[in-house]
Amino acid sequence: MDVQEAIRSRRSIGKVKPDPVDRALIEEILEAGIWAPNHAHTEPWRFWVMTGEGRGLLGRGYAEVALAEAADPLSDEEAEKLRDANMKKAFRAPAVIAVAVSPSEKAVVPEIEEYAAAHAAVHNMLLTAHALGLGAIWRTGAPTYHPKMREAFGLAGKEELVGFIYLGYPEPLPLKAVRKPFAEKTIWVTE
Repeated sequence: MDVQEAIRSRRSIGKVKPDPVDRALIEEILEAGIWAPNHAHTEPWRFWVMTGEGRGLLGRGYAEVALAEAADPLSDEEAEKLRDANMKKAFRAPAVIAVAVSPSEKAVVPEIEEYAAAHAAVHNMLLTAHALGLGAIWRTGAPTYHPKMREAFGLAGKEELVGFIYLGYPEPLPLKAVRKPFAEKTIWVTE
């Protein structure tokens, strides 16, 4: 698949089969991630590959965030129910890759550029997963950035999670998407 085809046909796929994803495919995806552009070659990304029961790391993070954010005091039974429901979120795909940004201390690199590099790594990974015939979705949301999730992944200093890539073999085939023409979003400056 050429890059233009991959860009135009890739879709976020949240529903995947439970079949395990071959480690060699995951390694290809990780390799693509490390080739993202990054200012001053800081390579500001970190990855956690979670498969099998290892997905419990993410599940525990989701559960701790949910418990910390519960509006009212919960009974033991309510807390257990909330914990279980949030643990299941990590098991929606056979493989999940957590991606974090680890900003460089180099003064020449603005922190926002380190985030841009980590996001570019995620995009490379999503395109590669698609080219390999896998379904993937980049999941984020408030729990991703919560202190309890940072704690679950052992992040320190300025490190932050930028999201979770859920991977698997697509259940339904993705639908075609429509985009507004670039001309509607572009200003040409020639003088």
